[in-house]
Amino acid sequence: MNMNNDLDSLYKLYKLTSDDVKKACMVAGEAFQDDPIMIFVYPDEKERKQKAKYGFYMIYRYGMKFGLSYATSDNLEGITIWLPPDKVYPSTWTMMRMGGFYAMRKVGLKLKVMRRSMSVFKYEEERHRYHAPFDHWYFQNIAVKPEEQGKGYGGLLISTMLKTVEGDGLPIYVETNTEKSVSIYQKYGFEILEHVIIPETPIPLWCMLRKAQ
Repeated sequence: MNMNNDLDSLYKLYKLTSDDVKKACMVAGEAFQDDPIMIFVYPDEKERKQKAKYGFYMIYRYGMKFGLSYATSDNLEGITIWLPPDKVYPSTWTMMRMGGFYAMRKVGLKLKVMRRSMSVFKYEEERHRYHAPFDHWYFQNIAVKPEEQGKGYGGLLISTMLKTVEGDGLPIYVETNTEKSVSIYQKYGFEILEHVIIPETPIPLWCMLRKAQ
């Protein structure tokens, strides 16, 4: 993994560690309150505010251990996770050990919630594998605190990470469920591969790729 392209920029960010997992989950939980997936999984707004954050626990633990996980500062105004080619598809068991069991306990082991979330993520992974059957970086997640949005934190994270990983000469894959994110990613060179509605849900899905530079 070659990350020498723009290390000076990377070092200006704050590297997330295991000590930051719960704080990062709180940021993501707040940032994704109006996300179509969260609304589908937790239709009740009160429950969503209480439990959305736990869905990010295993994602952030895994990303901090195996990927590039950074924030704009130790205040965590914005956070992002990028996974290298050999860590893009963790097994279900790996993710459960990375925090899946903890998350299940926190959301109360509700079968409806589990079925809904698993069906969505299973479909997204299927489309990911279909569209990117080659070595690539995975821009897995980005979240900015609601009160900090519109201040350039998201752009800082994306541009810095792109400069960091593009030296590998590999394409970068990302998916999103909102038109707003699509327009943002397009500004950074990502192209739409597919736009669908996830089966048996009202959730839109855009699969996007940034070609190797």
